[in-house]
Amino acid sequence: MKLSNTLPTLLLIGFLLPAAHAQDLSAEVEELRQMLTEMQQNYEHRIGDLESRLLRAERSAGNAQQDADEAVELAEQTAIDFSSGASSPNTFNPAIGAILIGQYANVGTAWDQIPGFQPAGEIGTAASGFSLGEAEINFNANVDSRYFGNLTLGFHEDDGSAELEIEEAWLQTTDLPTGLNVVAGRFFSATGYLNNFHSHTDDFVDRPLPYQAFFGGRYSVDGLRASWIAPTSLLFELGAEANWGESFPATQNGKSSPGAWTLFAKVGGDIGDSQSWQVGVSALNADAADRDNGDPANASFTGSSDMAAFDFVWKWAPQGDSTSSSLKVQGEYFRREETGLLNALPYDVDQTGWYLQGVWQFAPLWRVGLRHDIVDSGFAVPGESSKRDSLMLDWSPSEFSRLRFQYTNDKVLPVSDDQWYLQYIMSIGAHVAHQF
Repeated sequence: MKLSNTLPTLLLIGFLLPAAHAQDLSAEVEELRQMLTEMQQNYEHRIGDLESRLLRAERSAGNAQQDADEAVELAEQTAIDFSSGASSPNTFNPAIGAILIGQYANVGTAWDQIPGFQPAGEIGTAASGFSLGEAEINFNANVDSRYFGNLTLGFHEDDGSAELEIEEAWLQTTDLPTGLNVVAGRFFSATGYLNNFHSHTDDFVDRPLPYQAFFGGRYSVDGLRASWIAPTSLLFELGAEANWGESFPATQNGKSSPGAWTLFAKVGGDIGDSQSWQVGVSALNADAADRDNGDPANASFTGSSDMAAFDFVWKWAPQGDSTSSSLKVQGEYFRREETGLLNALPYDVDQTGWYLQGVWQFAPLWRVGLRHDIVDSGFAVPGESSKRDSLMLDWSPSEFSRLRFQYTNDKVLPVSDDQWYLQYIMSIGAHVAHQF
């Protein structure tokens, strides 16, 4: 073979071999890429299948839990509905809670009677020094599917001796048609706004002067309350109370008919996401016979006591979240006319009272509040306009504990007095939700 023929052939082979090798590598890369794509698709399919199986398992578990909960509820209800009269003592265990209240006071001129008003209940300033105040024990639970029960006992000291008082003992219906409700027993009246609250939920150490002058601190009912809430977007409630008890300003009459009546109405709603409000009006008519608060030295009144009360509450919290900051403004106005005999002499007097207060939560655990309260006795005597101004600061590390400092410039008596209080409020056990 000639060299001239061999050399072109070798050059052609040298050129073709790298091209063929590159082609083989390209085919191998394409094959690997295809295998990777298939593996990825298979992996995604398997992941999707696993996610579907997990979703089905979670749904099955949720349905099983719901079925279990419904079975427990059905068993409890069946035990109640079909028992022969004595259900298990553990069917509905009552919620039990206790409230402990104590305070230290520095008072210059103490008083236990407001000039021009007949004394009643536990009113007035605390004595200087430390005092235990009042302790409450509360029991509440469902009686059965138709009733809810509540019992509140109050313990306090009076002249060095401990006393036990039944503050509340009532039953409430739970299965009446929508909006209807009936309460029977001893309960706090819906007269006014603040009256329906326990004292440990108050924003100040003591109740406003109108509550002390007109109710002796609080007006309770031994009887019945019927109320109806309209099925509307706004709160609209109407109600009536019949009282056979002797809570001031009424007295027991020993008759089948009640000695006092209350009518009340409430309207409320929201303004956007951050504001809410409520306005109320109530009327109380009470008959009194020899009303002297059990103290023969006090004047005795027999006659009729008619009262009208107006209240409002406005609350603000950013987006409805009151954990960091909030503001509450509330006020009430009372007007009372009493006509009859006072110590056997004709008696006809109009008395008024009101208070306005604001409480600002400026930090998650801290609040500051200011209150002005005043009452007019209707008599042209010194001190007929009794009034006070109070400033408070409280710290609540949790919803179960609160420490409160309060300063009051007291002008109930003709002589002004500066008063200082340091109060603690502690809750143990079940904690009942507060009202609006």
